[in-house]
Amino acid sequence: MAEILLSLTIIGVIAAITLPSLTGNINERTWNTQRKALYARFSQALALMPNLNGYGIADTKVETENSATETFITNGLAKVLKINNICDSEHLNDCGIVDKITALNGSQPFSAFPKQLSDLNSMVYGGSFVDKYNKVWQAPLQYNTQTAAFETANGESIAVFYNPSCQVNPGEAYWTGNEMLVQGLVCANFIYDLNGNKGPNTVGKDIGFMSALYAADPQIAAPVVLPNAPSGALKYTEAQRYCRSIDAESRIPNAEELISMFYNVNFIDQKFTQNILSSRKNSAGKFWILSFHAGDFFTENNASNVKCVKR
Repeated sequence: MAEILLSLTIIGVIAAITLPSLTGNINERTWNTQRKALYARFSQALALMPNLNGYGIADTKVETENSATETFITNGLAKVLKINNICDSEHLNDCGIVDKITALNGSQPFSAFPKQLSDLNSMVYGGSFVDKYNKVWQAPLQYNTQTAAFETANGESIAVFYNPSCQVNPGEAYWTGNEMLVQGLVCANFIYDLNGNKGPNTVGKDIGFMSALYAADPQIAAPVVLPNAPSGALKYTEAQRYCRSIDAESRIPNAEELISMFYNVNFIDQKFTQNILSSRKNSAGKFWILSFHAGDFFTENNASNVKCVKR
């Protein structure tokens, strides 16, 4: 009997040690699968919309800012995506949107979930910024729109930040220069919660973000940002090698993924203001680098800070 009790005790101790790890691995695989399925559904749905801009533009600026996002959801997304419930900025919790979210760096950046574009990232709307060359930039958005949210037929909760005056894809000529602002390129930014308010409500687990860029023929950027980062600046080949050493799917973000990261920087690290390398080059062979201080792209041949992503 003593031997049986000892064996059961040992089994219990082993189970207590290994079970949380096993459960965590199962959750990670579930979230990863669900995240990729959500990305696929949104990519297919937004491709069916003729344009992503212009929804909810009314006679007055105040009216547009109050209703444009809801109009985008009801008259746009709901036509191409199965939606169960729509909530305005004052009732986000009714759609499963929680106030307290843990960012990628472990902080809780918001005491209440953002209710308008400027709450999402103060550099997105209305601010003027000085870049590394002492050039003054003005964020080009016309409207500081209110947030709205909806629930999908699959049970995800989605908060939407909408820019009704977003730009079409400016084409390759736009990317052959040396400097530009990115705020006006994002039409809709989505914060998703894969399991509503069940938790852990943590970025990189059940919480993530996607951005729809360009008013016509949109591109969907849904970077999963990895917490690992080198301590200093790296050249492109060094950065590429570093990212690949973390994970087989890990890589340097493309330009659209970096723009999405800029919009959602507070969900990564609210104190993050570095310049980050992208995988895109201009016609002169220089790599585009995005300043998270102001939202301006510039080109460099030299090394830069690096954030690795996967989808």
